[in-house]
Amino acid sequence: DAVPSGGGGRARGGGRARVRSCQRRQQRTAVALAAVPGVNYQFSAQVRGLRVGLEVEVRVAERAPVARDEQVTRRGGDTWFFLTADYAFGHALERDATRVIVENGGKVVGSVSHPFATPDLSSFVLQAQTSKAKIIGLAAGPPDNVNAIKLGGEFGIFQGGQQMAGLLVLITDVNALGLKAAQGLVLTTSFYWDMDEQTRQWSKRFFAKTNRMPTMWQAGVYSSVLNYLEAVKATGTDEPLKVVAQMRAAPIQDLFARNGRLREDNLMVHDLILVQVKTPEESKYPWDYYKILTHIPGEQAFGPSNPACPLVKQQ
Repeated sequence: DAVPSGGGGRARGGGRARVRSCQRRQQRTAVALAAVPGVNYQFSAQVRGLRVGLEVEVRVAERAPVARDEQVTRRGGDTWFFLTADYAFGHALERDATRVIVENGGKVVGSVSHPFATPDLSSFVLQAQTSKAKIIGLAAGPPDNVNAIKLGGEFGIFQGGQQMAGLLVLITDVNALGLKAAQGLVLTTSFYWDMDEQTRQWSKRFFAKTNRMPTMWQAGVYSSVLNYLEAVKATGTDEPLKVVAQMRAAPIQDLFARNGRLREDNLMVHDLILVQVKTPEESKYPWDYYKILTHIPGEQAFGPSNPACPLVKQQ
């Protein structure tokens, strides 16, 4: 399913939408698993991570940002102001992030909604700046989040002591913005090419073919497809239930995932990292963009499985 439909479904549909989403995962079984750490997952993992620290459908993107928000609040970001895209997904991000922030002792001092893909965010960014909130949460996807970050740099938000927390930002976005504009931005990601030797080795192979470092989506898709194909090889069949059982049998520890496991609801849970974009002076070589602030355990980032899911009920 496309990310917008997942986000809209969560915002409008409540429990029924989540059950329908789970049923769709059940029907897709092993085929869906190949996308678990991919685009839709990442959209969520970040939202919960920044909202915890921004699901294999939008759930993961929602859940991961929660981990992020929790970590940001615990690290001193106790006052927030939201720049929210005025549609279902943007409001869902703000709502879920607010819950986690309050649960961890923080306070949301205000928010402003802006039209999707508005050509000028200046007045909205200025409202966030004058709020004096320590953290400006960007409850939006592209292009609004990138434009807000760019304006934040131009208006001196980072230099003034405030931080922006992006619920959905890729390393290629930072590359396009440049460190001068993006410096100080806080975000969560499931993958950073320069995190350790294993990520560096694979990323350099990727760079040799594409001339750019991989995003978390690209690394996640590679990992998920590889794990699916390895399960097919191990079982000698592509029969979905057998492949799924094989994929659940062992933890996932590869170029992308740390402490990963395929859960009973077909969600691949794994650790996330909370990062901050470096200043131009801190960056020592090309694509040296992030400093790692903390690691977020997968169980915290993704939260518990939904008991209404038919796959969970079968266990």
